[in-house]
Amino acid sequence: MALNYGAYTACLSDRPLTAALDVLKEAGLTGAEVNVGGFIPSPHCPVDALLASKAAREDYLGIFTERGMRLSGLNTSGNPTSPLPNEGLKHAEDIRNAIRLAGALGVREIVTMSGTPGTDPTAKYPTWVVNPWNGIDMEILDYQWGVVVPFFKEIDALARDNDVQVCLELHPRNLVFNVPSFERLVEETGATNIKVNMDPSHLFWQQMDPIAATKRLGGLVGHVHAKDTRIFPGAAYRGVLDTDFGHVAADAEGRVPVAYGYWCNAWPQDPAWRFVAFGLGHDADYWAEFLRAIEQVDPEMNVNIEHEDAEYGNVEGLRLSATNLLAAAAKL
Repeated sequence: MALNYGAYTACLSDRPLTAALDVLKEAGLTGAEVNVGGFIPSPHCPVDALLASKAAREDYLGIFTERGMRLSGLNTSGNPTSPLPNEGLKHAEDIRNAIRLAGALGVREIVTMSGTPGTDPTAKYPTWVVNPWNGIDMEILDYQWGVVVPFFKEIDALARDNDVQVCLELHPRNLVFNVPSFERLVEETGATNIKVNMDPSHLFWQQMDPIAATKRLGGLVGHVHAKDTRIFPGAAYRGVLDTDFGHVAADAEGRVPVAYGYWCNAWPQDPAWRFVAFGLGHDADYWAEFLRAIEQVDPEMNVNIEHEDAEYGNVEGLRLSATNLLAAAAKL
């Protein structure tokens, strides 16, 4: 038994699935996680066609097996509890379809997010309460948990029926963004099939220790994203709750959608932190220790690179991340 090393193909959305898999294989990886909904399109997975046809599913899986690759996860990261109808309702249904498709394909886990509701039933936009020192904030959080808990009770039941694990990324701007909030979700839902997608990059900038978090969560970790973060000198005066993002021009190339008519913002010029290629924020010894902690949870865990370092091209950054990930793995 050994950990399964792969990559999330979102960074290769400019090419067909077959070409994306070839890039991963050439980098020494054996698994591929594909997007199936949420914030971004799904160029590598025809969800509706696969849900409708067993033959189509067999043909689709054949694309992986003929290259010696595995389909190692479905990703539908989004905001399923958003009050925006074109975001919340769509992303929630994307999760349901991802669960059904994963079950039909024999994929054991999907990756998504808890999402963030609004402040109250009349709210137009999602609201992330970061530091609820004000009593008003507790009213907001009480309302938000009242939205998220019933939704994930439903999702957990659907996942159980399809023998799938729903793995939540502990991501900023989500109600569930750290270990305590995830533990609360499990406690209040009684979930059996809701797990964590352990993505260290989002823990680093919150000054959390991914190794300690993994050891605390234990069997509640169901999937891993191999992604790194570097803290920059700007943190000395910005702190990590950095709000100096900027609008992206309407005609800018490579804009990343987050909902109909909304896009990811431009990163600050002098950031407190940013995502970097795997191994550029922490060295191989650190990552080997992290992988040992993951191995203790599940020696066959899917560990997939997520490349979001804007300093490198998509293929270049993925290859660098793969080299560093496999170097850390060699230390096990």
